[in-house]
Amino acid sequence: MLYYLFIWLHEAFDFPGAGVFQYISFRAALALITSLFISMIIGKRLIGYLRRKQVGETIRDLGLEGQTAKQGTPTMGGLIILAAILVPTLLLAKLHNIYIFLILVSTVWLGTIGFMDDYIKVFRKDKKGLAGKFKIMGQIGLGLIVGTTMFFSKDIVIREKTTRQAFVPSSEIFNVEGNSDRAKMYTNIPTKSTKTTIPFLKNNEFDYSVLISWIGKNYKNWTFLIFIPIIIFIIIAVSNGANLTDGLDGLATGSSAIIGLTLGILAYVSGNIIFANYLNIMYIPNTGELAIYISAFVGACIGFLWYNSYPAQVFMGDTGSLALGGIIAVFAILIRKEIMIPIFCGIFLIENLSVVMQVGYFKYTKRRFGAGRRIFLMSPLHHHFQVKGYHESKIVIRFFIIGIMLAVLTIVTLKLR
Repeated sequence: MLYYLFIWLHEAFDFPGAGVFQYISFRAALALITSLFISMIIGKRLIGYLRRKQVGETIRDLGLEGQTAKQGTPTMGGLIILAAILVPTLLLAKLHNIYIFLILVSTVWLGTIGFMDDYIKVFRKDKKGLAGKFKIMGQIGLGLIVGTTMFFSKDIVIREKTTRQAFVPSSEIFNVEGNSDRAKMYTNIPTKSTKTTIPFLKNNEFDYSVLISWIGKNYKNWTFLIFIPIIIFIIIAVSNGANLTDGLDGLATGSSAIIGLTLGILAYVSGNIIFANYLNIMYIPNTGELAIYISAFVGACIGFLWYNSYPAQVFMGDTGSLALGGIIAVFAILIRKEIMIPIFCGIFLIENLSVVMQVGYFKYTKRRFGAGRRIFLMSPLHHHFQVKGYHESKIVIRFFIIGIMLAVLTIVTLKLR
């Protein structure tokens, strides 16, 4: 909203300084600062309110050190994160941008599902919360919205490079191979596509339509049959991965901030034609605006971490964890980087896999040997290290270090092919 106000002031009255709102970098920085401010101010007040209302977390006794001290810690702190994301985005982003619209819908959608789960746990005193099938149905619904919009909307396109040989003056050569005046001239043509990015490959694009090329001549018209289910699967997997990671003070929050910063860089270069051409990556018009949203996202996570770090003064609950994972999934899908999720979301992935492996192996050994066996001392993986005697803070910091290494590796893939 402020964006439209200041652009109008700039164009109508040449208001001093108003023109700076044209720049994504300025609005992204302002969104980061604003989200930090909101999360810090709202956080303190909300924590006090939750304590007065005795909206505390019910901790299931797993026999872990320090668990009893967390009993009664205020929960539903994800409301802080949601407010700190939504307010700066609504103020500073171009709201008519289709990508901003989709990510805002995703935020509210998943935040609502998580809030319903927490509400049932806290106020209805039902430890199970919202039934798992309803959570999955909600995630499938969001996947249908995102997948259908991306496939059918005329506003969501990429620009593909086509080459033609031509003799041109060296001053006009956009991309010269060698020292010859014969250059590859790149024409950016907007087109509907289901292409995505594959890391570590030189021509790092993969088209989902290839998966159904066996259908026949017009197979691309039916790509949505495979594209939308893949989108749904990614949203469910990453959202639940973040939810499982939220088991130690600050772990999910800090990991999400690191992932968000990585996605912000990817969104900015993918939405900037100069950087996209220089890095030889897919150029996606209008996705640069997502840098404003993700800046607010990072600011919200860091601001919340102020209260959520060990020992936590508040927990995000499913209101925050389901939303954070889903936002990361949808954001990666929008900038065509979802195949890179196993890299920059490596923490979420290993937490998810540790649970799947533990449950699967236990059931298999119980069926075969009559007694269930375990791979880890406890799952998710962070609890395994707790049982081994590592302090909670040490586990979280080491997970952060791994997350930063994975983030750097993700950025490196832009050139390492």
